[in-house]
Amino acid sequence: MSGTNYVSQDTFEKMKQELHQMKTIERPAASKAIAEAREKGDLKENAEYDAAKEAQGMLEAKIKYLEGVIATARILDESNIDASRVSILTKVTVTNMNTNKSVTYQIVSEKEASLKDGKISVTSPIGKGLLGKVVGEIAEVNVPAGVLKFKVEKISV
Repeated sequence: MSGTNYVSQDTFEKMKQELHQMKTIERPAASKAIAEAREKGDLKENAEYDAAKEAQGMLEAKIKYLEGVIATARILDESNIDASRVSILTKVTVTNMNTNKSVTYQIVSEKEASLKDGKISVTSPIGKGLLGKVVGEIAEVNVPAGVLKFKVEKISV
């Protein structure tokens, strides 16, 4: 895990709770499942044991990933966000110049991104393309389907 993960205080608290849940509830449950499967006999032909070990490995990988995200997290205070330019945690209303449709996105970290909630990642093509833009400016965004042009209509926190 490299780089800084910019998150809101709310997301940081959710990540800490998720990590606590994995360490205190899910990890002991995985160990118990392995112990129960081990008691069932020959480990070479014990599919239940193999599945329990694999599940434990995936859980440990998730724990390690989340620990890395939390360790590199930088909590952003929404009261300190400059709304004169598009930046992380700002809400930006843009008009797609090709379709003339307006949409509002909140620029967030990868961990918080949810398109159905209107939250796009700062590392997504559209997020990257909008960063630093001001009201009235046109952002040209390279996406797999080609180049999209967005006019920044409004920026808020």
